[in-house]
Amino acid sequence: MMLRRGFLLFVPRLVGLLVVACCSVSIVYMLACTPKGDTEQLALPRVHGPTAKEGYEAILQEREEQHRNYIISLKKQIAQLKAELQGKSEQLKSMQDQNPDPLNIRLDHSNPEKAQVNLLAFLRAQIDKAEVHSGVKLSTEYAAVPFESFTLQKVYQLETGLTRHPEEKPVRKDKRDELVEVIELAVGNLNSLEGDSNKKHHVYTTSDFVEGIYRTEKDKGTLYELTFKGDTKHQFKKVVLFRPFGPVMKVKNENVNMADTLINVIVPLAKRASKFRQFMQNFR
Repeated sequence: MMLRRGFLLFVPRLVGLLVVACCSVSIVYMLACTPKGDTEQLALPRVHGPTAKEGYEAILQEREEQHRNYIISLKKQIAQLKAELQGKSEQLKSMQDQNPDPLNIRLDHSNPEKAQVNLLAFLRAQIDKAEVHSGVKLSTEYAAVPFESFTLQKVYQLETGLTRHPEEKPVRKDKRDELVEVIELAVGNLNSLEGDSNKKHHVYTTSDFVEGIYRTEKDKGTLYELTFKGDTKHQFKKVVLFRPFGPVMKVKNENVNMADTLINVIVPLAKRASKFRQFMQNFR
């Protein structure tokens, strides 16, 4: 009985000690895990403190000094870029002076006769470069420039591929004017050749034109091969013409300021409000 009574008195004391120990551990844990941001933040002067004005002035001076150093660095970089640009411009100008146009083709040349001779030489060089008299060896079939066939009314082109009908109808006005000019020039050439002899000759017209083929090489010119009816059923006349591309000429050199340019973006809105909203989000 004595042991039981002593045990019953010891149990509340043990529970109390355990509770006190748990509370102490919790307090220590909370103190150890409390963030120290409030105490380690940048010590800014209080608004009503005695050194508030001096502290803010020091911060402003520091920021101003940083911005001043950044501006000085940017100015140095701009000066370096300007110097490099000027050096490149002088280098390009010296290269142009050392390597002028090999044909000396100038629109404002002091000697117009010489300029015309040089221009004709350049055009003949374009003919020699093009595949007029002989072909050139190509690395693959994809490098070949295809011909397009044409008649008086239609043009059959291959650039559209086999997915679309190759016939172009109606023919675009600029292309029609180009081909009509070529046909008339070929007719005049045939009649002038026939007129050199004293024999009675056939006068060619555009109705004698059968068909023609042409292709354009962007850096050389356009080659035309035209076929006309001959004197007999199985005889034909073939005329080969070439329109060489001239040298590149400077037309304009101007500065364009787009600062005040107004750009109007027109989009559908009826029954498309959600897509318009998505467009505005992407645009923004």
